[in-house]
Amino acid sequence: MRVLIVEDEPRLAQALKEGLENEHYGVKVAATGEEGFFLVHAETFDLMILDLMLPGCDGLEALTALRRRGLTTPVLIVSARDTLEDRIRGLDAGADDYLIKPFAFPELLARLRALIRRGRADEILRFKAADLEMDLVTRKVTRGGQPLDLTAREFELLVYLLRHQDQIVSREMLAQDVWREVRRATPLDNVIDVHIARLRKKVDGTADLKLIHTLRGVGFMLSEQAP
Repeated sequence: MRVLIVEDEPRLAQALKEGLENEHYGVKVAATGEEGFFLVHAETFDLMILDLMLPGCDGLEALTALRRRGLTTPVLIVSARDTLEDRIRGLDAGADDYLIKPFAFPELLARLRALIRRGRADEILRFKAADLEMDLVTRKVTRGGQPLDLTAREFELLVYLLRHQDQIVSREMLAQDVWREVRRATPLDNVIDVHIARLRKKVDGTADLKLIHTLRGVGFMLSEQAP
């Protein structure tokens, strides 16, 4: 789950980034409306957190332009503008929710989860393989009932493997769909291998049933059955 934060206050932007990464979100930060506008068209995001009082292009202007161009990504406005008229303008411009600053981080997380449920009602949001369970809304992963402490990249990698359960996943697929690198290169292959090894250690550990398998020269597979 990738989130774009468009916020010009450095401390708040960094705090949001660190907090969301701790919850296994992939995060990019833009400090201006123009930068956010560029990133939305250059990359794919599942959610956007948007401040309104931005230098240059105002957040409301950027949101209006993005919706006119067909952007469907759920947008949560976070702003110190707290009047009823401000909230109405934000929602009418295309925001899916509006949160007034200052706010509690748990409330922001709850609102993001609600947007995920609303925007992905037709998608699978829970995965299970043997005693491995993942909930995309709560961002929780357990094996044998015990929570797994995954980094944002490990979480995204595991989501991909679970979506392709019992299927071979090549390094090229991971490079394009998880790392979002169009061109595959040897250094990136090494990075992928390191992340797979770390993820396997956390997921399989000392468990009798191994779920993550390496197929030499081919790729990887998450399966309850050894390939």
